[in-house]
Amino acid sequence: MADNNRVRYVNNHIHTTYSFSPYTPTAAVETAKKNGLETAGCMDHDSSAGSWEFIEAGKKFGMPVTVGVECRVDMSKTPLNGRLINNPDQDSIAYVAMHGIPHQNIDAVNEWFAPYRAFRNERNDAMCKNIDVLVRPFGLSLDFERDVLPLSNYAVGGSVTERHITYALSKKITTKYQTPPEVVSFLRDGMNLPLDKKKNDMLLSGDKYPQYYEYDILGILKSSLVERFYVNADKECPDVSEFIAMVREFGGISAYPYLGDVGDSVTGDKKAQKFEDDYLDELMVVIKDLGFDAVTYMPTRNSPAQLDRIMSLCEKNRFFQISGEDINSPRQSFICKAYEDPKFYHLVDAAFTLIDYENAATENIAAAREKFSFIFEK
Repeated sequence: MADNNRVRYVNNHIHTTYSFSPYTPTAAVETAKKNGLETAGCMDHDSSAGSWEFIEAGKKFGMPVTVGVECRVDMSKTPLNGRLINNPDQDSIAYVAMHGIPHQNIDAVNEWFAPYRAFRNERNDAMCKNIDVLVRPFGLSLDFERDVLPLSNYAVGGSVTERHITYALSKKITTKYQTPPEVVSFLRDGMNLPLDKKKNDMLLSGDKYPQYYEYDILGILKSSLVERFYVNADKECPDVSEFIAMVREFGGISAYPYLGDVGDSVTGDKKAQKFEDDYLDELMVVIKDLGFDAVTYMPTRNSPAQLDRIMSLCEKNRFFQISGEDINSPRQSFICKAYEDPKFYHLVDAAFTLIDYENAATENIAAAREKFSFIFEK
């Protein structure tokens, strides 16, 4: 780091409207700049289509940027088969990330994901039908083609996620129940969703903070309702080995996102749940054997003990460490205060290393992999 006495804020995991977010790629970079970030990273689900706009916005606002893509993969052919990994909704399925896409391969990466986006929409349609059954008794309805798809950038290479579905349902709810107390009553008494004081008070402040209101409802629906309409992902999840091979072919950096056991969810859209912590040592060996280059984690999402453990295991297994705070809601801060702690300065350095690698690989992938061999050699 150029100046260890100065706090430097970075974020490598900002979602845009090409997956789900209130921010277009341009708005994401502009907001990152206004909030004091020195770098910003685009990370959309199953899509790199927003990367070009993100890169151009970086030039416009004078901010170094990096681009990547996040997806879910099938881990059933690995020793992690049958385990809840880092995906709250399904065993044997894991979230993974591709960082540092060389710019000459952005379109090829997006094309690689195209069939998986189409498969995902088949499941999205099935989940909307399940929701429709749940809400029909209350005079509500939800249709994928009519209500969900128009909220996405699918037509221009973006993806459609569960958040699009719950956001569409949020809009239906606020149209029928026009005051926050009515919405609270519907969610709590009609849909039998658990609302603690924090969530209850957040919803009741909807008139005061209308810019957050439907996103707050979305968060509650995602944390408490998904299990009642969820359809298991299958065809939309490439085998993890296929994902690793794709990342290598196109010159990116493959990363496993550590979630860790969840207590009180920071973003309000994850229930208390156990994930990798009971078998984390084994998991690190598995992902190393699979060929992952890096581990990514979020300092504000985990306890100090969890963070110390994951950092120690990364060092032991020689994983490149990346961090980025998952931004997909207007309530979320672009600033990660954890970077004020010197123990996380290496994550700031890593953000700039990631950008340097991406730029070098855009010129020549083989030369970049040799220059940054410490990322890839285990």
